[in-house]
Amino acid sequence: MAGIDSKDIRKIVVACDAGMGSSVMLATQVRRQLKDLRIEVVHTPVNSIPGDADVVLCHAGLADRARASAPGTVLVPFQVFIGDPAVTRLIETIRKGGTVDA
Repeated sequence: MAGIDSKDIRKIVVACDAGMGSSVMLATQVRRQLKDLRIEVVHTPVNSIPGDADVVLCHAGLADRARASAPGTVLVPFQVFIGDPAVTRLIETIRKGGTVDA
């Protein structure tokens, strides 16, 4: 998938190795930043990404597994769970409008 227009995003999945801990914190942060928009933000294990995910956020080390689990879904890999520029860009693109690239 080449990308998704920000206005078409309805569900963001934060995926991590076990679906607990750091992904819960990041999902809470993203949910808080997008609370006024109609976007569901959930966390899940990387091998259990739901089929209705529009965007998947995951640590760069899990990107290959996320692509295998959710082929065709826009994947935004990041390096750190809090304050990562990739997550900041995603939030800004959703708020300002534009395309979120795969």
